[in-house]
Amino acid sequence: MTLETRPMHPADMEPLRAILNDIIAAGGTTAHERPFTPEQFGAAYYHGPNHAAGFTVLDAEGIPAGFQHLGRDPNLPTGWLSIGTFTRRNPRLPGAGRALFAASRAWCEAEGIEAIDATIRADNTGGLAFYSSMGFQDYRVYPGVPLKDGTPVDRIAKVFRLGAPENS
Repeated sequence: MTLETRPMHPADMEPLRAILNDIIAAGGTTAHERPFTPEQFGAAYYHGPNHAAGFTVLDAEGIPAGFQHLGRDPNLPTGWLSIGTFTRRNPRLPGAGRALFAASRAWCEAEGIEAIDATIRADNTGGLAFYSSMGFQDYRVYPGVPLKDGTPVDRIAKVFRLGAPENS
């Protein structure tokens, strides 16, 4: 089954914010620890200064089931973007992340982006496995980044180099 993806629309904001806030509430898989208001979500993932692109995946009924965001990060090299992937927890939509990454990769290639950074909590084994399965390679560890309760959790930085033979 081929899943439909599209660039994010303004009408997607509320369902996508609900998906992200559900992930945050469950804990353990995102660096975000506080739920987003509508204004915060829009600024972070749709129209803010660090926003580069965003894609929505739709379920069989045409309802947004997740999103992938590409953003600018001044801490990354020129020509790199950061990526974040958030998909509905219940019911899950198998293949959603893969479909989103196909859209994001195509957009990055068309825009001449050199590399995509995915920085993931070390305890997010599902996220680490997902990005590895997409061809991302580990390149850096940020040790002991504290959560809001002070618990240190490493962050693993992975890179996908566009046009690199190992990513083809």
